[in-house]
Amino acid sequence: MLGSIRLCRFATSSFTQCRSYTYCIKGGGRSQAWRRIPSATHTELFTRPTLSYRPSVSLLSNHQTVARCADLASREYTLIYALPSITLLRALSKLKIIQTGITIVILPPIYYFYFQGMVSLELVDYSSAIALFAVAMLYTVSYFAGRVVGRMYLDSSGTTLKVSHLTFWGARKDLYMPVTDVVPLADAGDKPDEAILSFKRYSTEQKMYLSTRFGRVVDQNGFEKVFGVLS
Repeated sequence: MLGSIRLCRFATSSFTQCRSYTYCIKGGGRSQAWRRIPSATHTELFTRPTLSYRPSVSLLSNHQTVARCADLASREYTLIYALPSITLLRALSKLKIIQTGITIVILPPIYYFYFQGMVSLELVDYSSAIALFAVAMLYTVSYFAGRVVGRMYLDSSGTTLKVSHLTFWGARKDLYMPVTDVVPLADAGDKPDEAILSFKRYSTEQKMYLSTRFGRVVDQNGFEKVFGVLS
């Protein structure tokens, strides 16, 4: 019974949603991978309490993770989609970080001068409002910029998709996933002629965004292998 509970907890983890496939995220000098129990077994976990769990078999070992990520990263990929304006989003994200940092750094001296009677309360309120606005804008810009697909690559076998996007700090992150995990545009609820399209996956509720109007489909055949035929 304890084994069943452990298995259920593993199956419902937010980081283990990948249809018996290893996801590798490469970015910021780190590589990580997760493996998921097939979704078909999720409902059976609660109806078959005798389901065995073998703790002696490591589902995630360090050497397997590194080997799998290295294997995916070493494959030959073909660019199928690119968003030219991703460089502007990256520059904007880093600019907001610098602006927020400068705004926060100058706050302590302003408060010090205020308590010394050297500046007015209006200047303190104004500076504090600017700092709060800068933090809010930083979070907003980084949040949405991190969900924009910058580039997509398809491996030579047509089974693995590499998606490049931005992190919160404006760095590039590569996400590897099976093509079968990507929801076609026809099933995602978006029309192909819309300006902004949803990039959805079966393994997670989080979604990203791409645009065939502002972006460029480099390889039409490869793109349609992943998202279906564009009408």
